[in-house]
Amino acid sequence: MRRVFGAKKNTEPPPSIQDASDRINKRGDSVEEKIKKLDVELCKYKEQIKNTRPGPAQEAVKARAMRVLKQKKMYEGQRDMLYNQTFNLDQVSFAAEGLKDAQQTMTALKSANKELKGMMKTVKLQDIDNLQDEMMDLMDVSSEIQETLGRSYSVPDGLDEDDLMGELEALEADMGDETEADGMPSYLQPDKEPDYYNDELNLPAPPNRQTGAPSSRVQAEDEFGLPAVPQASLRG
Repeated sequence: MRRVFGAKKNTEPPPSIQDASDRINKRGDSVEEKIKKLDVELCKYKEQIKNTRPGPAQEAVKARAMRVLKQKKMYEGQRDMLYNQTFNLDQVSFAAEGLKDAQQTMTALKSANKELKGMMKTVKLQDIDNLQDEMMDLMDVSSEIQETLGRSYSVPDGLDEDDLMGELEALEADMGDETEADGMPSYLQPDKEPDYYNDELNLPAPPNRQTGAPSSRVQAEDEFGLPAVPQASLRG
């Protein structure tokens, strides 16, 4: 059967963009090395032309330099062509990578869209509005409860804040007058207690220690309140 129909040939897969780019880059590097070698050879011929006198020898050196220069120009043209091919392959590779990224992005968006649709089926806007209304009502009731519990029993509800403020200002004015008159508020001044001993009890004054004592026995005191030393003893 193989002789009649022939055997199926194994076809190789086509090269990828990266493979083609790598191959061209290798060829470009090889051409670049040849150009560098030709540059070194041209420099050598240049020195020989400077050191050689005009004549057949110098003309021969110039001919060899001209041949090397032509080879260099040819290699430079090949190098530029290879670099242009590499640039085109890079552009194609960037475009292909961009399309792959776009496909992945579209796949991710479709998956997210499907998940969001499934989640939106379980969440209803009306339920959220009702929940918000219930929370507002509960907060209002809580505020009323706190206000009721914080109400003072000793303060009547009919008091006016303006009247209370007026009384407070009047009290501050009275306190200011007392401070200016006496230098100290009345509530800070010490209490003046009456002398009950002299007014109410009418007790007699305490007896004088010197009453009835002879004047000769009264001992003199110095300026510190101590008994004075006699002058005779000081002289002795």
